[in-house]
Amino acid sequence: MDFLFFSIYLLSLISFFHGTSGTTFTLVNKCDYTVWPGILGNTQLDSTGFELPSGGSRSFQAPPSWSGRFWGRTGCASDQTTGQLICQTGDCGSTQIECNGRGATPPATLAEFTTGSGTQDFYDVSLVDGFNLPMIVEPSGGLGMCFSTGCINDLNRQCPTELRVDSGEACNSACEAFGTPEYCCSGPYATPDTCKPSVYSEMFKAACPKAYSYAYDDATSTFTCTGADYTITFCPSSTRIHEKLHLIFLALIISLHSQKSESNAIPTTATTYGSITGSGQVSSEEKGSWLPYLLTGDSSKSLSDAVFHTTLLAIFLVFLA
Repeated sequence: MDFLFFSIYLLSLISFFHGTSGTTFTLVNKCDYTVWPGILGNTQLDSTGFELPSGGSRSFQAPPSWSGRFWGRTGCASDQTTGQLICQTGDCGSTQIECNGRGATPPATLAEFTTGSGTQDFYDVSLVDGFNLPMIVEPSGGLGMCFSTGCINDLNRQCPTELRVDSGEACNSACEAFGTPEYCCSGPYATPDTCKPSVYSEMFKAACPKAYSYAYDDATSTFTCTGADYTITFCPSSTRIHEKLHLIFLALIISLHSQKSESNAIPTTATTYGSITGSGQVSSEEKGSWLPYLLTGDSSKSLSDAVFHTTLLAIFLVFLA
């Protein structure tokens, strides 16, 4: 019982002091390129848009009961004739670094917040308006479940052709791509009972389980915390680790397949992996896979040696990330 009273007392203290000072948001850029974050809220912060170089960070103090969103603009450049700033993705249409009360043009990954004044904060990362770059939100110093959320996978690499923007730098939502009520949860589909996940939103959900994949994806995508500050990270480092491990495991699968093929005493080979096929007469020198040779430096190594060296390479790349 004493512990319960202490917890309530501690929560009250955190809520009081945090409710008075507001919430600190820190934006961090771990991308290999410059990002131009945009900010839109019910109360304007110190900036509505700025340039954030690779490796940079910047913090903002939001007042109590602030509600708003953050996103990253990419590929921004000033027009040589007009001097206007134009961004490839996430452009807010202000033609300036500052967005001045304008929101992101889809597709754009959004971090959304509603902070309480001594009460719970609500936050999420949304792909409802599409995706342009990986992003995570991490709470700190708060009470409650306070889970991190976001999308660390680069969906631009997995984007279906019908959703991909022309430049390939972003992935539209199905609503933006097709504009029909069943995808946009509008008209007769404007309720949770009538608007169900589509094959496209399910693809987004599979890649980013904690992010909003469509308008009524509340149950697994909205998070709460009390008295926290938040870090919003573009291109979190785990993205690179995940992609490298994915490539290593892909290489390992192909290696194992090639080793199995090599063990067959058939002069003609045919290998298939995804959309890659090959067939024809091969010499004894050509029968060894090029991939184990790339990974281990010796295509004549045994299967166990190939697995061993591939595992070492995976560990090495993870520590480099």
